[in-house]
Amino acid sequence: MLGVLLMLSSAQAGGLYLYEIGGPDVGAAAAGYAARAQDASTAFKNPAGMTRLEKPSLMLGAQAMYISLDFSDDSNTTVSGVSGDSNHWIPAGGIFYVHPVNDKLALGFAGGGNFGLALDYQDDWVGRYYVQDVTLQAAFLQPAIALQINDQFSVGAGVSMVYSIFEQKMAINRTIDALPDAQLKLEDKDWTVQFNLGVLYELTEGTRFGLTYLSEADLDFSDNADIDGFGPTLSGLLGLGTRTIDLGMKMPQAVMFSFYHDVNDRFALMGNLGWQDWSEFGKVDVDISDTNVDLTTNLDYDDTWHAALGAQYRVSEPWLLTAGIAYDSAMIDEEDLGPALPVGESWRFALGGRYGWSKDLTLGAAYTLAWAGDLDMDIERSVRAGRVSGTYENAAIHFVSLNAEW
Repeated sequence: MLGVLLMLSSAQAGGLYLYEIGGPDVGAAAAGYAARAQDASTAFKNPAGMTRLEKPSLMLGAQAMYISLDFSDDSNTTVSGVSGDSNHWIPAGGIFYVHPVNDKLALGFAGGGNFGLALDYQDDWVGRYYVQDVTLQAAFLQPAIALQINDQFSVGAGVSMVYSIFEQKMAINRTIDALPDAQLKLEDKDWTVQFNLGVLYELTEGTRFGLTYLSEADLDFSDNADIDGFGPTLSGLLGLGTRTIDLGMKMPQAVMFSFYHDVNDRFALMGNLGWQDWSEFGKVDVDISDTNVDLTTNLDYDDTWHAALGAQYRVSEPWLLTAGIAYDSAMIDEEDLGPALPVGESWRFALGGRYGWSKDLTLGAAYTLAWAGDLDMDIERSVRAGRVSGTYENAAIHFVSLNAEW
């Protein structure tokens, strides 16, 4: 299980799905995600692409992500405390294997983390009555199969077994009772299943199109509230400690269309158009009032749209360079932004390279900046939580990835 946990990933821009799972696509801002099919990571990105690999192939990817999230409060904030940030490194990565059975059939396996967020604020920050720490992450293990129908069409499918964790910690304001803050903790784990379907169409040699569909999956988290410092009398009045708090949500369905085109024997263009069904996401936060413990009302989440354009250039026989740019729309309107889910539209800028060490071993390195810019937040949910107003300045995630394919 330790290996699975190390694959867990985090996101905070656009939606909560990640394109960066330790493969070479990190160096192209995911451009050509479902159509490149040049390495073993296609076992997850488009299972149909496994039919293009002529030899058994194993890829290992190691990835470090640095979340840069600094919040500065303004004069409208009514809660005392520090401004707060959630700046930290998160390790992640992926493992991919493709085994051609014959010239028509291929089997594969993929494991990694492509969904979630992980925020760790200071315990005394101004938004502590909304959230102090929150973790919502999922890792997948997926067997896959691909079949080449004819010289142009291939189809593929995978079944992902998804292990997810949810943890949230928040302070409870007791200063209005002339008492120190209390704290509420929730924690749960869940297993679910997602289906990953793909089609690859090769128009001509060097020009191909890919289409993938990732199914919706339910995450059913529930826990009895763990209360520290609230006192038995008030805990009893609110039903804390005995009441089960349910946080049901959905990993949304997603569609990705990609193209890949060799302009000549050195230079290729690739791109994506994608859609994710975040309007069905659900609830991801808890609210404490004077008389109750409630989930927040369902926020009006928006479906997100993705576009990417990238290129790869063969400098020489051992060296391949990649670059890309991508855009993802926001799953939450700025007026609904909260500290447990500070996400917005994002731009990705990426560079990468691969080096053929030998005929059997290829090494790669890549970097992506996922930049969300400034995110304004103004939230006031209850008297106990107070009003928190200000700006997340230059919110971003930095991805650094190393991979090896044998």
